[in-house]
Amino acid sequence: MHERVRMAQHVPWGMWFPLSARFVFSMSLKAMIATSPIAAVISNPQLPDNPIVECNDAFVALTGYGAAEIIGHNCRFLTGPDTEPELSEMLRASIRDRRPVLVEILNYKKDGSPFRNAVLVAPIFGSDGELEYFLGSQMEVGDDAVRLTERRALALQAVERLSPRQREVLILMARGHLNKQISFELGLSERTVKMHRAALLRSLGVETTADAIRLAVEAGF
Repeated sequence: MHERVRMAQHVPWGMWFPLSARFVFSMSLKAMIATSPIAAVISNPQLPDNPIVECNDAFVALTGYGAAEIIGHNCRFLTGPDTEPELSEMLRASIRDRRPVLVEILNYKKDGSPFRNAVLVAPIFGSDGELEYFLGSQMEVGDDAVRLTERRALALQAVERLSPRQREVLILMARGHLNKQISFELGLSERTVKMHRAALLRSLGVETTADAIRLAVEAGF
C-alpha cells in the first residue's frame, strides 16, 4: 500500500440514510460541513462528472477559490502538473468502488502554489443501497514521511484515549451507523449513544461527526 494512502479497511461503504428523508439529510449534511473547521465539500454523483454541490468556508479559505468557482465543478480542479497520477487514480478507484479513502496528494491553490492535501472521500448511500452523495474533506499537511507517521500516531493516541465504550461508538460511527443502529449493536438506549457521541467529540477535540470519522480513519480504525 502506498505510504500516502490509508484505506478504511474496516469501514462499510458509506453512511446509510432513509431515502424518504433525503432532503432532511442533505440539509443536515450541509449544516455539518458548514460548522467544521476542516475544509469540506459535498458532491453529487447523480449529476454528470460528480460536481461539488456544497462547500464550506474552510474550503474556500484553503484553496483560494470563491464558492461560485467551486460549486458545479469536479474537485479535480485542484490538480496540477506535479500531482501524482497514481494517487489521483487511487481517489478515482475509491469513488468507482464506493469506498472511503484517505490520500495525501499534491494539489494546487488558485494562486498556483502547491500544497500537500490530505483528502478524505467517503460515499453516502440511501437506505435502498443507492449512492446519494460523496463527502470530501481536505487538510493541508506537511510533505515529509516523518510528519505523516507522527500524524497517524497522534490520531491513534487520541482514539485510544477514549473509553472502551466511546471507541465502540466511534468505530460504529465510522462504519456508517446511525444512533438507532449503534444502540441496537451495543444494547444501549439512543439517549446513551448520543451522550457517548457528544463525549467522544469533546475528547477528540473535534466539532463534527465527519471530523471524528476522519480521525478514526487516519488512526487506522
